[in-house]
Amino acid sequence: MTIPVFLTVDTELMWRHHAAGCDLATQMERSIDPAGVGVRFQLDLLARHGLKASFFIDPMPALVFGLAAVRPVVEMVIAAGQGVQLHLHPNWAGARADDAGASHGRFDLIQYSLDEQRALISGARDLLKACGAPDPVAFRAGSYAANDDTLTALADLGFRYDSSFNGAHAPSPSAIGLPPRQIAPVRRNGVMEVPVTLIEDVPGNLRQFQLCALSQGEMRAALDHAVAARHAAVVIVSHGFELANRAGTRANAVHVNRIEALCAMLADMREVLPTTLFSDLPAFPQRGAAEPLGPNRLRTSWRQAEQLWSNLVEERAA
Repeated sequence: MTIPVFLTVDTELMWRHHAAGCDLATQMERSIDPAGVGVRFQLDLLARHGLKASFFIDPMPALVFGLAAVRPVVEMVIAAGQGVQLHLHPNWAGARADDAGASHGRFDLIQYSLDEQRALISGARDLLKACGAPDPVAFRAGSYAANDDTLTALADLGFRYDSSFNGAHAPSPSAIGLPPRQIAPVRRNGVMEVPVTLIEDVPGNLRQFQLCALSQGEMRAALDHAVAARHAAVVIVSHGFELANRAGTRANAVHVNRIEALCAMLADMREVLPTTLFSDLPAFPQRGAAEPLGPNRLRTSWRQAEQLWSNLVEERAA
């Protein structure tokens, strides 16, 4: 029995750097290659460990800055042999290059009608392909802000997978009509929904499997739990920028250590937890309900201590 692992990297120009009035070159550096631990670093790390990852790339800034704002990262990911899929932050649709974020569209996809969502997703797909990407088969909404209309729009446009549902952010902005604890892939509104994997860190509180959200111990426990419970899939989230501090000016050693440890874990466990691309068009076995890893006070306390160090020391601007 093998359990596919979807190592996903949401990759985008960060709105906060645009809103701060940074020029395009600075926005790209701090979003895509901040402090030398951005997308290029992650691609090199994946290659060293022989792992696959799907980079969900947001092409919407090309509406503001042109294709040159997005094409380099698409080409870099493809050249590394990794997957490119579609990400979308709709606020860029109303943005201008020269007003430091004063102009923008609505920020969450769930704020748009079905027809508006369909048009936004279709346009974003065209932009992504114009930047050199193959036709995407999977989608993730920015901020996990998708609803059932999103799934309908994706099905209408021929997408096979969505990975927007995150029960830690339900019912808003992650507004697909599923139970918050849903982590097993499920067919809904014509597409296969592949939710972000969750753990329960303290009773009643869900936390997504994301590099900046879980400690090394929590990540290992979540992987072991998925194997023991025979889950149908594991979905892990990272971002192109989250190995650096929020300013994008220095590496966050806590997060760098986590991704290095995670890649080592996945390499060691590849026989049972192979990393998989959405472009491989995986089918998912029906294995019944899947429950998140349950709480453990010691694991949670250790992560809280790590987070305190990260916030007080690693997140300080250089």
